[in-house]
Amino acid sequence: MVLNITEGCSRKSELERKRYFEIARGSVIELDSCFDIVIECNYIKIEELTKIGNLIKTTFILLSKMLKKD
Repeated sequence: MVLNITEGCSRKSELERKRYFEIARGSVIELDSCFDIVIECNYIKIEELTKIGNLIKTTFILLSKMLKKD
């Protein structure tokens, strides 16, 4: 995710840059799904992921705003 954002920032084309941000946002969703699996398998309790869950939501929101930016 971080590497996609970094690579996207290095692109000169707005369209290309946004594509990397879209990929990074997809990675955020994948990460969220991984945590759902971890919780379902009882590897960790949901309460222990509250902080990281908030960070995932914030990251998704920020990437979405970057994609809307002209």
